[in-house]
Amino acid sequence: MTGTSGTRPPLSFDIKSTLLSLVALQLKSTDLSRLSSGFALRFGETPDFFDNDGIVIDLSFLPRQPTSESLSGLDTPLEFFALITFLRSYRLRPLAIRGGSARQVAAAMAAGLSHEPGAMPRATPPRVEKPVRRVPAPVPRPQVGALVIEKPLRCGQQVYARGRDLIVMAMVNAGAEVIADGHIHIYAPLRGRAIAGAQGNSDARIFAMVMAAENVGIAGVYDTGNHSVFESVYGKAAQISLVSDRGGDRLIVDKIHA
Repeated sequence: MTGTSGTRPPLSFDIKSTLLSLVALQLKSTDLSRLSSGFALRFGETPDFFDNDGIVIDLSFLPRQPTSESLSGLDTPLEFFALITFLRSYRLRPLAIRGGSARQVAAAMAAGLSHEPGAMPRATPPRVEKPVRRVPAPVPRPQVGALVIEKPLRCGQQVYARGRDLIVMAMVNAGAEVIADGHIHIYAPLRGRAIAGAQGNSDARIFAMVMAAENVGIAGVYDTGNHSVFESVYGKAAQISLVSDRGGDRLIVDKIHA
């Protein structure tokens, strides 16, 4: 007689919980043409800015009362399919939505998106006993350890220091581009383009031993090297920072004194 074992064979897999780092797109209007224009303005010159990053579409910031810009929209699967296709053209992978009305949640799920746990659809405005000041989420600081480039960057080359500072020990030639989420230090002539604080860090700065940039930007605020503000430092050691006041956001250029 052949006996049989009562034990089960070992499983070929395990299911574990995990935390994923996702980008959040905080929509303030359901007008997809306006969204397209905004993306083209901010990322049109850096088509490789995203690298197939997962993204959550946050509808929590849409106006509670419909306006001319938000009147209807993103409440059918077809509209979400159009939004998904648009975001994928910028190398983003839409995975889920957060917030939104019950109709928007249903439309998003029909389009293949999930609804982020803990973010329930908004039916009626919550009762607020006293004014609540919205505190913006802090901008992540660059990680410890800068990306160091020791060779000259030629026309057409691009370097992106994701999540950290960038240090370049050689010339950045005209037509080359350097991008960092933190500060940019160039211990040589800067003749190309430089963008610091690419993910929104307004404290980031650009330092160059020889300032002769074609174009510079910090946290989405840009200026060209031909602007009069560069005349006093052109060809000299200088730093660029971002200031915000009643006049808006603007770039400030200062000499670096040895």
